[in-house]
Amino acid sequence: MDLMPILSTLRRHKTAAALIVLEIALSCAIVSNALHLISQRVDSMSRQSGLAESELLVLEVADISRSEDQDAVSARDLQALRALPGVRGAMLANQVPYGDNSSNSGVAVEPGEGVNKESVSTYIVGESALEVMGLRLLEGRDFTPQEFQLQSKVEFDPELAIPSVILNRAAAQKLFPGQSALGKLVYVFGEKPQTVVGVVEKLQPPHPKGGSFLIEDAAMLLPVRPSFGTGNYLLRVDPARRAELLNQAVASIEKVDSRRIINRKQTLSEMRDEYFAPDRSMVGLLSGVCLALLVVTAFGIVGLASFWVQQRSRMIGTRRALGATRGQILRYFQLENLLLSGLGIVIGMVGAYALSLLLMQSYEMPRLPWSYLPIGALLLILLGQMAVLAPARRAAALPPVVALRM
Repeated sequence: MDLMPILSTLRRHKTAAALIVLEIALSCAIVSNALHLISQRVDSMSRQSGLAESELLVLEVADISRSEDQDAVSARDLQALRALPGVRGAMLANQVPYGDNSSNSGVAVEPGEGVNKESVSTYIVGESALEVMGLRLLEGRDFTPQEFQLQSKVEFDPELAIPSVILNRAAAQKLFPGQSALGKLVYVFGEKPQTVVGVVEKLQPPHPKGGSFLIEDAAMLLPVRPSFGTGNYLLRVDPARRAELLNQAVASIEKVDSRRIINRKQTLSEMRDEYFAPDRSMVGLLSGVCLALLVVTAFGIVGLASFWVQQRSRMIGTRRALGATRGQILRYFQLENLLLSGLGIVIGMVGAYALSLLLMQSYEMPRLPWSYLPIGALLLILLGQMAVLAPARRAAALPPVVALRM
């Protein structure tokens, strides 16, 4: 099929053709960026914390009584919680994934001032942390009882050293790229080093995303028994008894000392759902915007193609009378739509990149990868070909005699 008749026809219908081109360009620009943002949100929601989320309960307790011996209160709490039937383990931690607190430390691989330090999310935990949290050990071992220090003593005795640390794989690769971190020395606090005694596969920071960006998930465990003040008790339980054991755990805490406030009593799964609720809403909203734009674009193409079929009935009849087949008439409209879609997509790609730069400057969004432009282009080409198919088939079905009488 010669392109010249198509180009000649489009020149006679400049306004209608320009409107379709602009509509496709706008859809391409918005859909490409929306798909990128949806992909980011889905990636964020699919990230695993490394913890046995379905088996963990979280109690965030605040001490308003200012107990003189907070370590003793913590010990009584843990003893009561571990004694509950169905509780496989209990621990106290300074922070938990999807929680309100976030603690980070600068970690170096050599001593001294001015050395390069990597920011690593810091979990201070008591005994049996790996078992309670459900972390998978890749290398090395768990902490030994002799390695644990009390947080209350560490804070007031700078000479008291923390002997060891367990890194997650992301932190190990970040600090010691291309080599095993096991047995290496790191410097978390001051000039006294900590020995890497283990590497776990996955341990997510409390906030796996920062703003619109996914943050690096470098994290570590320190053998420091948290002192009670405002802390998070983690209980590993039978998933089928989570609701029952959550109420029993609250009652046990209150029985030890009722002069405390329980700010949170949830399963870790519920905390994850709440944390990612805005992301799910954003995915739904952006998906709806994409669908609405594609539907409007499709209706625009169908409407314009149907209008042009009516306007060109005599031309179609003449071509059929001169020997044009139904397939040739069908390909004529499909090629015409392909030309309009192609021009709109080229303009839309430029607009997509410009929109991405605007989002970067105004909302600190990441740059749109070029790989999303072909995806948006292919989607709109397929949409255009599907939308024009029905009007083109009606045009191809017109008998020459009927068409010439119009």
